[in-house]
Amino acid sequence: MNRRLVSILLTAFLIAAVCAFLVNRVISNKAAAGLRPVTIRVVAAAADIKLGTLLTDKNLTTIEIAGTVPKGAILTADKAIGRGVISNLYEGEPIMDSRLAAVGSGGGLAATIRQGMRACAVKVDEVVGVAGFVTPGERVDVLISGMPPGTTNTTEGTKVKTLLQNIEVLSAGTDIQKDQEGKPQQVQVVNLLVLPDQAEVLSLASNQAKIQLVLRNPLDTQISKTKGTAMGNLFADSQALDAKAHSTKVAFVTTKPATQAFSIQVLNGSKRTDEKFAAPEGK
Repeated sequence: MNRRLVSILLTAFLIAAVCAFLVNRVISNKAAAGLRPVTIRVVAAAADIKLGTLLTDKNLTTIEIAGTVPKGAILTADKAIGRGVISNLYEGEPIMDSRLAAVGSGGGLAATIRQGMRACAVKVDEVVGVAGFVTPGERVDVLISGMPPGTTNTTEGTKVKTLLQNIEVLSAGTDIQKDQEGKPQQVQVVNLLVLPDQAEVLSLASNQAKIQLVLRNPLDTQISKTKGTAMGNLFADSQALDAKAHSTKVAFVTTKPATQAFSIQVLNGSKRTDEKFAAPEGK
């Protein structure tokens, strides 16, 4: 075989092999690109962040999210820095715009108060505060107990009444106050999110009566009508309570007047007899 022909064939073979390799490489890359999900980097919490924290660059990091980006996700750190956190954030959690206070409102508790609402502080005992059930976001009913002002009937004793229902807990913690000797003491304080008129009622009640918080299911929004109860009713016998309840009912019994009668003496010779006759009606 001619050497020149062999050289041409070998050259053609090499060119064909290189072309096949390049075509295969291009097709493989396109196929891999089509299978690889598209990722977008979003801003996330670098560590657990508490409610009311003012965000800085140290609190933030970025993570990649494949597929559709959640609505409201923050893509750049400059849109989160300097804004207050209105609900707890956890490490690695994407930061949503709805979880941050408005730009310029600052941090702290004030940034978490919604428009038209007020935060009212309520003192509670250690059992309520330390037990852990009163946490931000929970729903509670507010009960008050005490002796009503101007009460003269002391037989029933202390009374309790449901003052407010379905109230959101904004925050729970401790506040340092001083006792009568001037020594600091820790007091459990719970901030409730209420309307302005509810804040007035709650503030007056906290100064005049003892307040108790009762936990409720957040899905239960029904407002119950309660009459309240008194200490005397707790210790009273059930039969006595029933008798007391029926004592207000006055029974009227109508009696038929006695029938009037008159007597006549009848003389028959020496014999005398008495005859009685009923008087006609109305006579």
